[in-house]
Amino acid sequence: MTMHATETDAIRKTVTVPLPVEKAFSLFTAGIDTWWPFESHSIGGDKTESATFDVDAKRLYERDADGSEHDWADIVAWEPPNRFLLNWRVNSARPDTELEVRFAADGEATRVELEHRGWAKSSPEDRSSYDEGWDVVLGKLVDAT
Repeated sequence: MTMHATETDAIRKTVTVPLPVEKAFSLFTAGIDTWWPFESHSIGGDKTESATFDVDAKRLYERDADGSEHDWADIVAWEPPNRFLLNWRVNSARPDTELEVRFAADGEATRVELEHRGWAKSSPEDRSSYDEGWDVVLGKLVDAT
């Protein structure tokens, strides 16, 4: 029996990286500039220079070469090194969604579990785009280890 995701189901992705949990969390968050595919997965595209998890301001944003900033998300929960939860709002033309990333020990490696949910108000195309996009993003994370 084959199960197909519906247009409102959460997107779930899991990858394993050969790092302890603390280092995997740090790479994903503090080290996001070293692996995130800005050229294809950012607001500024080729102009994007960095992304920052600003825990004090409770936001995740990108910064372009000219210094302009573009918000990606509000940080809702921050529990290093085990998880973070974001109100994902990278595109103001689309409804906000919720992104949770969990980090769990898997022997000497870490299992990174991403769940992107809240698609009820979004189009099937939006969900499909993110479903494919997270494969690219998490592939870059694995490549960086």
